[in-house]
Amino acid sequence: MKKSVLFAAALACVMFAGCAKKEVIINGIADLEGKKIGVQSGTTGDAWAQNESKAASVAGFKSGIDAALDLKNGTLDAVVLDELPALEIVSRNSDLKIVRDPYFADNKEEYAIAVKKGNDELLAAINKTITTMKDSGQYEELVNAFMPVDGNIKIPAFKSEKTDGTVKLGTNAAFPPFEYVEGKNIVGFDITMGEKIADTCGAKLEVVDMAFDSLIPALQADTIDFIAAGMSVTEERKKNVNFSVPYFASEQVIIVRK
Repeated sequence: MKKSVLFAAALACVMFAGCAKKEVIINGIADLEGKKIGVQSGTTGDAWAQNESKAASVAGFKSGIDAALDLKNGTLDAVVLDELPALEIVSRNSDLKIVRDPYFADNKEEYAIAVKKGNDELLAAINKTITTMKDSGQYEELVNAFMPVDGNIKIPAFKSEKTDGTVKLGTNAAFPPFEYVEGKNIVGFDITMGEKIADTCGAKLEVVDMAFDSLIPALQADTIDFIAAGMSVTEERKKNVNFSVPYFASEQVIIVRK
């Protein structure tokens, strides 16, 4: 009887060990091979994961936050996302952490504002606004407001007296600190810059929120006038839109469970 009990206990231990999840260790890009990766659909992180990561599978999500939720519950092994939104996600989820890779650091991406091909007047107004902001110190103020060292974001107040028409900014409001929802409003670095662009155009700003991979089709269909959504300049996108001068440099990072 005693031997039977000991044997049963030993068998239970073996079965339990066999059912335990294998620890996933990811210290860089090389460790993503054969893993399940989550990305925000339509982003450069999505393109990299699909074409270069050698992952077992790549799952697309409407936002990095949605991908992070699947990472937390074990459906994914990692999430590849732009640096600042990834840092925001990790700051709110103590069970997640950031992993960096030299390849991403050496291949930073430039964010720019996209307009429909042929809309040279609006493109000129956007470039003028970005240049003026950088020359006057307003750009640095905007960086300090939305990317403060102490982490306490202070949304700048902006009031336009313009009434001559409206310009529509297309964005995906799930990409903090560039665009996100605060209360009932869509705010962020890109939104404040969009307000200044609208002011340069002598118009008011209307923000249109949609899925990231719907932005370029919406621009081509004249549903929106320009895109400000932390959008990286790529050769593929340049075939469909015209880009402003760059206004921010970023890199991809990997989010994993601690």
